[in-house]
Amino acid sequence: MTTTRNTPRPDDIAAPAEAGWLPVDWSGDAPFPGRWAGGVCLVAGPLLLGAGVLLRIPFPFFFPEQLAARVEHPGLITASYGAFAAGTVLLWPALAVLAARIGRRSPGLALWGGIFAVLGLFARTFHAGVDHLAFQLADREGARAATRFVGEAYGAFHIFSALNLAIMGGWLLLAVGAWRAGVLGPVRALALAATAALPLGVLKGATALSVVAVAGLCLAVVPLGITVLRDGPAPRRATTLRWTAAVTAAVVLMTLIGQVG
Repeated sequence: MTTTRNTPRPDDIAAPAEAGWLPVDWSGDAPFPGRWAGGVCLVAGPLLLGAGVLLRIPFPFFFPEQLAARVEHPGLITASYGAFAAGTVLLWPALAVLAARIGRRSPGLALWGGIFAVLGLFARTFHAGVDHLAFQLADREGARAATRFVGEAYGAFHIFSALNLAIMGGWLLLAVGAWRAGVLGPVRALALAATAALPLGVLKGATALSVVAVAGLCLAVVPLGITVLRDGPAPRRATTLRWTAAVTAAVVLMTLIGQVG
């Protein structure tokens, strides 16, 4: 007697685009994070980075001036660094979708470019935490004391310093892969490569080069995000309202709980 094992095929595993309470599509290029999360992040992540850069461009680039700007213009600097940090976090789902599309024809460049770029985002998130601590010190002790402390500690070793090269190299590998795989044309691939020029480190301001870098990122991936969002059926209005309400409630709840400590 022969026993036949029922092995599910990939097509059998993929869920429909609007299964369940919220719109989920577990198929396509990147089942995780999916079309909706990935597409939204491809659009929102670069735009938030751009907003963060533009808000701080009136102030000189180096950390003493950034700390002084925090004391003199706390709301503006908070908005700038907050938008930049949020954009950095939102870029990881965006990179997952981009790497998945590149991987169709250039799997090696997609793998290493994606890994390096995401590791670079971890480093930038670490820098954002140091920025926050320095700003709290400036608020309480003044810009001069904060500048002295940051200056004395600036060269201290931390594990994320090993990722500085990854921040730049990941974008370059993804740009080459996107061009070779036909995901981006030569102009937009070159614009993506320009992201590698975005300054990195603690308490960095913005320069003309920063504007060029984030503009290149927006040119390269925001249209791709719109394409990803349109690449499939749209959810019904009721589903969209549920999705919006659930995300809003989750953000508010997490914010409140996070403030408790």
